[in-house]
Amino acid sequence: MDNSSTQVWITGIGLMSCAGEGTAAHLDALDKASAPPRIDEEGFAPYPIHPLAPIDMARQIPKKSDLRQMETWQRIGVYAAGLALEDAGVARKPELLSKTHLVVAAGSGERDSAVDAKVLEAIASRGDTELSAKEILPTALRPTLFLAQLSNLLAGNISIVHNVTASSRTFMGEEMAGLSAIENAARRISSGQAEVVLVGGALNAERKDLLLGYELGHNLWSQPYAPVWQRHDAGGGFVTGSAGAFLVLESSAHAQARGAKPYAKLQAIATDRARRTEPGQIRRALQQLFKRLSADLQPSPIAVLSGASGVEPGTAEERDFLDDLDTEGYAPAIRAFGSRFGHTVEAHFPLGLALAALALSRGEFFPPQEDEAVEDDLTAPLDRIVVTGVGHWRGEGLALLEKVDTERKQ
Repeated sequence: MDNSSTQVWITGIGLMSCAGEGTAAHLDALDKASAPPRIDEEGFAPYPIHPLAPIDMARQIPKKSDLRQMETWQRIGVYAAGLALEDAGVARKPELLSKTHLVVAAGSGERDSAVDAKVLEAIASRGDTELSAKEILPTALRPTLFLAQLSNLLAGNISIVHNVTASSRTFMGEEMAGLSAIENAARRISSGQAEVVLVGGALNAERKDLLLGYELGHNLWSQPYAPVWQRHDAGGGFVTGSAGAFLVLESSAHAQARGAKPYAKLQAIATDRARRTEPGQIRRALQQLFKRLSADLQPSPIAVLSGASGVEPGTAEERDFLDDLDTEGYAPAIRAFGSRFGHTVEAHFPLGLALAALALSRGEFFPPQEDEAVEDDLTAPLDRIVVTGVGHWRGEGLALLEKVDTERKQ
């Protein structure tokens, strides 16, 4: 990926979260380290969440018929994808959209909680599980549902609404889906298989079915809100956040030919799936991934945007890995963006890359969160950022982003 003819540039960013929509809102949220993030601690008590800021979805999804047939997670993803296309100067340009490939990180879709409840009520009153389900499901579910929405509907709706008409791929598998989506998109560009790729994911965290699923695995933080690094002593856990994060990745040659300016260069990405059957395996996996990324780097202070979830033991082992970097001379300046936006699962790694690209573009890192001993000031010029992604259950990844001399101005 370091060949000049196949450099992977980030030329478009589309973001929406509890901070609002667009790049400026997210920069502002991270720059105001002393201000509390947007949190809802009542609606899904005892679990705090980061709810999506009020956004008029019709600005990117103008047809009411399109809005009606999408569940919230799809609307978030389609909206964020539209923002990225506009930011890159690709939107409404058929000659570019026709060769823009699409890679989506998606969950299994939203369940219809009302139908679930109807089935359970019938079972409770009649005791005939099989018959109740057969009677209710065929009439209650829409054709696009199978108790949950099909995961590839997000990609389909992005294609329909924004006319992205080249190839389409959907990855499933929580955080690993986001890691794999970015890795796949970057490799296709660096190998010459694609010139422009729209890649990202979305999560609607404001769902009882989603919270139930994660809590059954003992993954959620069920106490008053605390930043990611401060949850360890109480057993750990993540706070979900609604978000959409999409990037336009582009070969440097293609971007230069059309006059597009990059936010940053995606220099390298590496992923793994440690078995996690013994203590230390996550730490060792991250160490090996960093060796692959840092082969040409000289030890010096480095900025790190951590996608740590707060779930243990993954977050503690990531801390150990970052401490290892310190002993090797990299003096990492760490920022856990999940403390501000929540853990966004499939969208989390794309979100981290977007934030890193924004920081590199303006040449200034985000300030450390107040009262957070883990986060120190960066003691060197900002010219590269490592983004980490450690899944709450499975999957590890690192990406190295670097500044580009022809960066765009904010």
